[in-house]
Amino acid sequence: DHYLDTDIIRSTMKIAAFVLALAGSATAFSPAKNSRQSVQLSETKTDLEKMAGDLNPIVKFWDPLGVADAGYWGKSDEATIGWLRQSEIKHGRVAMAAFVGHVVQSNFHWPWPMTMDGTPFPSTDLSPPEQWDSLPFASKA
Repeated sequence: DHYLDTDIIRSTMKIAAFVLALAGSATAFSPAKNSRQSVQLSETKTDLEKMAGDLNPIVKFWDPLGVADAGYWGKSDEATIGWLRQSEIKHGRVAMAAFVGHVVQSNFHWPWPMTMDGTPFPSTDLSPPEQWDSLPFASKA
């Protein structure tokens, strides 16, 4: 009689744990609450001057080439500033990818030959410029 109660309690606890596990995993797929946060876009030259003064009070706004006033492709200053901002982000990402490629290629090479005639990849003991110089001409073209 005592063992029967223990078995019932164990099976009830297993079912409860299973239901709680399912409930916890279901919340991972439920839509998030809509908490909108406003983001201020600094798209005018006045916005840039204010932001530059806040971020670097010594130099403040410095645009010796006047790119904020360039009006690329006949667009407004706001469009030019937005395009320049997107270009800076894109080129920063390309530079980060190039750095990762530089680090990987100078520390790792494939275990198989680089060419069909059996030429191996340059040694990782070489510096990146030396690795480039040791590549066959056909692989540089």
